[in-house]
Amino acid sequence: MTERYDPYSALPAVPEFALRSTDIADGVTLAVAQRSSLFGRPGQDRSPHLAWDGHPAGTRSFAVTCYDPDALTVSGFWHWVVFDIPGSVTELPAGAGDAGGRYLPTGAKTLANDAGRHGYLGAAPGPGEAPHRYVFVVHALDVPTLDVATDATPAWLGFRLVVHALARATLTPVFGIPA
Repeated sequence: MTERYDPYSALPAVPEFALRSTDIADGVTLAVAQRSSLFGRPGQDRSPHLAWDGHPAGTRSFAVTCYDPDALTVSGFWHWVVFDIPGSVTELPAGAGDAGGRYLPTGAKTLANDAGRHGYLGAAPGPGEAPHRYVFVVHALDVPTLDVATDATPAWLGFRLVVHALARATLTPVFGIPA
């Protein structure tokens, strides 16, 4: 098997900090709660609990993203994008990615994922594909807000994240459906 591409390896290096969750872990299969109900499959489209610490002292805001680099497209698949999370916030509860944003901190904004929904969309790889990686990243940023409209794409936000990144924290659970 060839080495799978790590999209973050192509970005400028920044320090890492700690990210933990009561719902997900590196290399561990996603639970039904974090899977999608698309295509009639069991799933709840519930974003996982995320908590972080050890970010740089100059952090003024955070962004949280979930990206599947293994989706069968040339561009991967963005499952969740939240930004302008105040620098004083160090935890999001499970379900913070619901479409209404009711569990997000004041000021936080979401972009539509690659399915066009504002909120978290769970894992939904095709049957028989190799398990996909779901890269959850918390980005520590040097500005309190990013100059990004809520109708922008996740890729457009990505430019702003690179420019303003102080550090990153990641967790990468997996999910696949046997043939």
